[in-house]
Amino acid sequence: MHCPFCRHTDTRVLDSRVADDGGAIRRRRTCSACEKRFTTVEQMQLAVIKRSGASEPFNREKAVSGVRKACKGRPVSADDLSRLGQQVEDALRCLGSAEVPAHEVGLAILGPLRQLDEVAYLRFASVYRSFTSAEDFEREIDMLRLERATAPAGDAAAPPG
Repeated sequence: MHCPFCRHTDTRVLDSRVADDGGAIRRRRTCSACEKRFTTVEQMQLAVIKRSGASEPFNREKAVSGVRKACKGRPVSADDLSRLGQQVEDALRCLGSAEVPAHEVGLAILGPLRQLDEVAYLRFASVYRSFTSAEDFEREIDMLRLERATAPAGDAAAPPG
């Protein structure tokens, strides 16, 4: 680790603490040359395995960009999308693996998006699940209606209707 002040390579860890609910480690360091202190944060790198087999770092903004297209013209704010992106990343990290298939990213998006906006959910699902007919939409809408009808009163997962 290079000192950010003098670029010396010999630094010592003074203290380590878990941060971000276990997703990162915060380390307090000191430089042996200039004796200045600084903090580093180590975070687990989450990788996405694409269909081609290639691996790339998970990018929350890339995941949200597809959702943003599905939300075009819908009453969904940038804050809503930011929260959805965080929910997706949290869900993927909870899988307990440093590498997740791209398919899992899409699955992690569907649940929070359905709760956020049903129309945007249908748009996203139609592309993600490759809907090919009106019957595919009807089947998905019937499922949404069934979930809404069977949800307990006051359930936050049941959209107002």
